Amino acid sequence: MNRNQVVLITGAAGGIGRATASAFASAGCKLVLTDMDPSRLSALEEELKTAHNQPVLSLAGDLGETGFWDELIGYAFAKWGTVDVLVNNAAWRTIETMRTIPVETWEKTMRICLTAPAFLSRTVAMRMEALKRPAVIVNVSSMMADRPAGTSPAYIASKGALNSLTAELAVTYGRSGIRVVGVSPGYVETALSHDYRDAGGDDVSARLIDAVNDSVPLGRGASPEEIAAAICWLSSEGASYITGTTLVVDGGFKPNFSGYSVKRNQFPDQF
Repeated sequence: MNRNQVVLITGAAGGIGRATASAFASAGCKLVLTDMDPSRLSALEEELKTAHNQPVLSLAGDLGETGFWDELIGYAFAKWGTVDVLVNNAAWRTIETMRTIPVETWEKTMRICLTAPAFLSRTVAMRMEALKRPAVIVNVSSMMADRPAGTSPAYIASKGALNSLTAELAVTYGRSGIRVVGVSPGYVETALSHDYRDAGGDDVSARLIDAVNDSVPLGRGASPEEIAAAICWLSSEGASYITGTTLVVDGGFKPNFSGYSVKRNQFPDQF
């Protein structure tokens, strides 16, 4: 990416969003950050200003509220007149099955994980078209769109749809010089990876993580910084001919059929 580009990041206060904000700031970009946690967002703003001596603005709000979408984009353009990179990273989900999920939960998940990215992207693209300037939109998806667990139906559906939306928006806005790409992380060490509980309420996150990592060829999950690096690269001139596709960053998990504990039982000296 170019220095002094304006980058807007949703879900910026933690995990992948926080790492992405830090990476863009260290590259010399101006930031507009949003999150629904105002205290963490404010702390991140001050931390990045101090660490990188770069302009950072923040606006706390709930992407589940449709009125906040235009407020956020209006704030960014009013301050700096452009959004060169939009990172749709914010997510929300519950752990339950299709047997029990309430329609209200389904709709909230879709609003935050799919509808907000769609309309934020549309508004940024329309404004950048009016300015006759290129832009990049990065949608943060999930490998669970391709490898569902059966325990988060609305989230899975929203991420699958987000991958399709990435392709659709790339076709819509490509002739205006606006690239639209996706990143599909596998297991990443974030708060969302540590909220799994069994029927008795006991935390089973570590067991789940071990089971996933057993099927990852690289043998571990990703750090948020590794996902941020992929987002930054896709936003850069080095990826200038990439649009309409979603990059899987999962350590090889997606194409692997069986866990390494099984492989070692079959071929003890080869895995």
